[in-house]
Amino acid sequence: MIALLLIFFAALAKLTAQQHDFDRATFYKVLAADNVADIDAQITSVQKSSVADKTAYEGVLLMKKSGLVPKAKDKLHFFKEGRIKLEAAIAADKNNTEYRFLRVIIQEHAPKIVKYRNNLDEDGKMIQANFNTLSSSLQQVITDYSRNSKSLKLPIHN
Repeated sequence: MIALLLIFFAALAKLTAQQHDFDRATFYKVLAADNVADIDAQITSVQKSSVADKTAYEGVLLMKKSGLVPKAKDKLHFFKEGRIKLEAAIAADKNNTEYRFLRVIIQEHAPKIVKYRNNLDEDGKMIQANFNTLSSSLQQVITDYSRNSKSLKLPIHN
């Protein structure tokens, strides 16, 4: 009986080790950088993770990737695919402040031609209103981002 329990726990430990856990810190580092290989690796990590926010994170990564690939056709494809995913996540959870922050990041840097800048004020207000309810790590990410942002200002936290 003890041997069976040991085998069970060993198998469970191996399965847990194989399962990719989502690391938000890594996600935000990759999002801030301009490296397609790192973005692709992060997309794979998000897809394999058990995180509930997969759609939003994957969508943002795809839109970020769209600005880094050389072909116009690929740029448009990745941006559209990412936008659909992020907007679906926001529609499913309208009160998720992190999704709104992710959209601010993308909209602030999106080329004018894609006409994806119409939620900056609304999202900025929501982020400000809910800032104190967020985890300290996400607050730090938002605070750091807001220092160089043209549309997201957190005067209390800067």
